[in-house]
Amino acid sequence: MVKRLEIADFLAAPGPLLDVRSPGEYDQGYIPGALSYPLFTNEERAQVGICYKHQGRDAAVELGFDLLGPKLGNLVRQAKAIAPDRILRVHCWRGGMRSGGVAWGLEMAGFQVTTLAGGYKSFRRWARQVFSEPRQIIVLGGMTGTGKTQILHALAAQGEQVLDLEGLANHRGSSFGNLDLPPQPSTEHFENLISDRLSHLDPTRPVWIEAESKRVGTCRVPPELFQQMEAAPTLEIVRPLAERLDILVAVYGETNRAGLIAATERIRKRLGGQRTQQAVELIRQESPREVCKIVLDYYDRTYRYDLERRQKVIPQVDITGLDAPAAAALLIEKAAFGATTSGALP
Repeated sequence: MVKRLEIADFLAAPGPLLDVRSPGEYDQGYIPGALSYPLFTNEERAQVGICYKHQGRDAAVELGFDLLGPKLGNLVRQAKAIAPDRILRVHCWRGGMRSGGVAWGLEMAGFQVTTLAGGYKSFRRWARQVFSEPRQIIVLGGMTGTGKTQILHALAAQGEQVLDLEGLANHRGSSFGNLDLPPQPSTEHFENLISDRLSHLDPTRPVWIEAESKRVGTCRVPPELFQQMEAAPTLEIVRPLAERLDILVAVYGETNRAGLIAATERIRKRLGGQRTQQAVELIRQESPREVCKIVLDYYDRTYRYDLERRQKVIPQVDITGLDAPAAAALLIEKAAFGATTSGALP
């Protein structure tokens, strides 16, 4: 018999997870770890929807079975390759006809199948609850080029809980942030990835998050999480300009020059026409360090303006000369000292 579970139990259940929605629905966002196993193509899904609208539910169900029938054999063969032990989880949009039809066919073929009550829609509701759960967040701030992302990874390597928003968004958070990185996910799937990561963290322990604006590239940070980040204690790391330039050149020194020029042109209004042209010429002359100096002037001014706007005093941690692991160790020490002495960061 097909089992039907609520979201928490469904996520914890055994077996590969099959998303039977159309490819277009899956591309927009899916439960992390789910495999696309479409019952209908995008075109077939549209056909069923039109049939439902104009002829009613019964006619749409019959059309759905007509479309499913010739596919069942191939679906079963795919399922055997995915789950040799014949244990599977299946879901669709609202936990209705599509997942039920596939589950019925797979069960007839000898599979043990679990479906999700409420479908993907229930997962999205669960994600919003995850964002709203109170967290012990520590925000890692610092000017562009201080190596925050590398330090975040070093914190994780040293056993700290970390949420890498830029890593999940495939974006470094500036005009240059998408260079040399894969395409960004949709905001919907970005939220899915965040909820999955947060659900695996211990709520009784701190979680380090890099300071971000409401958007990371085109991805929007969930407002429930962003509000907690805004209220959380922050540690600002500081490095001398020379070290920041070294870090930026290491990141962008080999980046496609056309991409660098396009990213520079995107901030022309804020950088100014003369400095933009100067930066573009330096890119063509293969002088990345000088380019970074010009661009940093703009980003540093923006950073200072934001701090002044917030009127918030942020403790600074000088990490001059420290590599990422050493800087992470120092931050852990500072955070622990603040928690044990005053209940807040120093």
